[in-house]
Amino acid sequence: MRDGVLKRCMTITACALFVGDAGEDRRLPIGGQAVIEGVLMKGPDRWGLSVRKPDGAIESETWGGSSRTKRLPWKLPVLRGVVSMVEMMSVGFKALNRSAQIAVGEEETITVKEIVLSTVVALIAVVGLFIALPLWLADVAVQLWGLTALGRNVAEGVIRGLVFLGYVALIGLWGEIRQVFRYHGAEHKTIHAYESGADMTPESIQRCSRIHPRCGTSFLLIVVLVSIVVFSAVGQGTLLWRIGSRILLLPVVIGVSYEIIKGASRAGVIGRILMAPAMSFQYLTTREPTLGQIEVALCALETALGRPVSPSTERTAE
Repeated sequence: MRDGVLKRCMTITACALFVGDAGEDRRLPIGGQAVIEGVLMKGPDRWGLSVRKPDGAIESETWGGSSRTKRLPWKLPVLRGVVSMVEMMSVGFKALNRSAQIAVGEEETITVKEIVLSTVVALIAVVGLFIALPLWLADVAVQLWGLTALGRNVAEGVIRGLVFLGYVALIGLWGEIRQVFRYHGAEHKTIHAYESGADMTPESIQRCSRIHPRCGTSFLLIVVLVSIVVFSAVGQGTLLWRIGSRILLLPVVIGVSYEIIKGASRAGVIGRILMAPAMSFQYLTTREPTLGQIEVALCALETALGRPVSPSTERTAE
């Protein structure tokens, strides 16, 4: 039984490395995130979580969702991106932990120690895999090929992107993560259907695309590109200095990347063309969902909005 809980904690750790998804839109402030056996949705003023229980029923919960980005100084450009990311990560971790508890059943619980362990492992993995490792490999490339300072930064960014792609491809082989990726697809399809005014039934939603322009995984690839420019301004130094400087400058990278994503989402066809390479990455982080998984995503959307959007809501278990 305890092995099942630890397995869920490992899943939380893997998911936490790319927590967060489709951000807010001017017209329809709907975003979301796939969790363990469920979906988290963000409505205009609250969050809605829906999770499939072991007995097949859907359990839903809701939390307040007021954002600091609606008031000064937090709504200023760049700063609002950092604040949005912090808020999404905070709620995302909470949703991942809660979904794990619901999904394993009442007889198994995840302790605070296990939650803290998952969080620490995720943070270490971020620093180790996506900051320290690319820096070290870029140094190796400099020694082998005599790269310039600019070449070093480009190599670091390319390596960081490849490490991230490899990480996602690797964890996608894990059965429980593939299940999360299916819920990720269900979340995207449901948001697409709602934003386009389609019939809000699982069958109709299934026909929508699982690729969304505001997806958090597309955002991460933009972060890789922006980091090449921002980190180039730091200059060279010891490996420890460069690791520390990248951690300190990460909020700047996130804020600028947020503005690029936000601008692209408002640029119509041109924005979609510019974002196409990053959006194609979603084919790795989403899978085609079942109708049952779409049903969960639809339930999460209704919970976040506080009203029904589908012909029948009998499946929802508050």
